[in-house]
Amino acid sequence: MSRFLIAAGGTGGHLAPGIALAEALRERGHESLILISRKQVDARLGARYPALRFAAMPGAGLGASPVALLRFVGSQVRALAFCREVFRRENPHTVVGFGGFTSAPAILVARLRGVPCALHESNRVPGRAVRLLGRWARRVYLPPGVELPALAPAVVRAAAMPVRREIQRLPRAAARARWGFDESRPLLAVLGGSQGASALNAWASGQGAALAAAGIQLAVVTGPGKEAGGVPLPPGGPKAVFLPFCDQMAALLSAADLVVSRAGAGTLAELIRCQTPALLVPFPQAADNHQAANAEHFARLGGGEIIPQTSLASLLPRVLQLLSDPATLAEYGLRLAAADAALRWEEIIPDLETLAAAAPSPAAAAAA
Repeated sequence: MSRFLIAAGGTGGHLAPGIALAEALRERGHESLILISRKQVDARLGARYPALRFAAMPGAGLGASPVALLRFVGSQVRALAFCREVFRRENPHTVVGFGGFTSAPAILVARLRGVPCALHESNRVPGRAVRLLGRWARRVYLPPGVELPALAPAVVRAAAMPVRREIQRLPRAAARARWGFDESRPLLAVLGGSQGASALNAWASGQGAALAAAGIQLAVVTGPGKEAGGVPLPPGGPKAVFLPFCDQMAALLSAADLVVSRAGAGTLAELIRCQTPALLVPFPQAADNHQAANAEHFARLGGGEIIPQTSLASLLPRVLQLLSDPATLAEYGLRLAAADAALRWEEIIPDLETLAAAAPSPAAAAAA
């Protein structure tokens, strides 16, 4: 049995694959502690997994303003002290980081103590944390076809994004019954990622009447604190639901005929697993424009199309066209099923076990 420290907090896109990895390691008899942020989204998602262990650490994302930069630096200093105490208590054999501000302190302490560490990147454009910390990692897992020339070839492995066991396509009728959606009417789901997307929320609210007039049901995951925006619809018409958070994503994706969504790597992995077609609206301010690269890859797989945020006026007509064209939606679903069958991430488990087996003894690590 080995002990793993998984740094995976800050957003659902970081935490969800960390949970998936912890689940897989637990099935192999290993112990894991998942480092998360103190954000509400991390606490709420983590609460669904009582069999796993979590620790909320200090931290704040890197901002552009001087105040945000100072806040980030101060939080990272506190996070380093926190991680040192976690290492003293847990004596992990291996550290795995999924990017974001929770990864850097854990990887730095691992480096100082001589503990092997690995990094996993889910986006088609590697993020700042993976680019900067990759030189210290024994292993960097990148999406198939993605390269990071600064790293030695021996360090890099191709690996898809870990997806939680519960994310599976469910029977349509049972999935729709969870929110009372009519089986006979088309259903559009609008997703903005774990933080929500104000532009997509506003679009859904503004087009609610037009969608209802076309007989289309609507489910919008607005993001915490962004619940406002639902519009009253005539009684007896198609159902519309606005949710601040959805902890039954497999059911929602299985219930929907079509999704309008941002293009975070976590959302796309779950769309592929549930074989749900999508119109993707990449977040234009995403770091290194990584959501555009994610969306382009999804479109190449044949699972849907891209609508730039600057072209939101064309979104409603395309939604109406696709929801009246079951054959095209079915073809998109079949292509996603084929893509899902080809994606593999579980190969990283024996690789991580090899890293853990080469870890220094707890006494040696503590003395480092």
